[in-house]
Amino acid sequence: MAKKSGNKPMTKTEIMRAISEHTGLQKKDVVAVLEALTQEIHKALKGSGIGVFSIPGLVKVERRKVPARPAQKGVKNPFTGELQDRPAKPASVKVRVRALKNLKAMVQA
Repeated sequence: MAKKSGNKPMTKTEIMRAISEHTGLQKKDVVAVLEALTQEIHKALKGSGIGVFSIPGLVKVERRKVPARPAQKGVKNPFTGELQDRPAKPASVKVRVRALKNLKAMVQA
């Protein structure tokens, strides 16, 4: 089983080794499965994909389009009360990852 290294998260190698030991699969098979999962996520989230990928019971990954924001002049800074100018921001694409019910339950327990 993989070592617990105090406060540090597991490395990619430790994760592969742990999954390999738990499932009885070869490490190279585990690597191939995770690479295939990565490719499927890429296909779903790229521009021509559907924009959503769900790993059942764990997470839902969504592509979100954020519209452009116009420049603003004379906006009051909520912390200092000073008036400031805000530059315009172009439209962008962001990735949102949401924890699903089962993952939330794992953290609660």
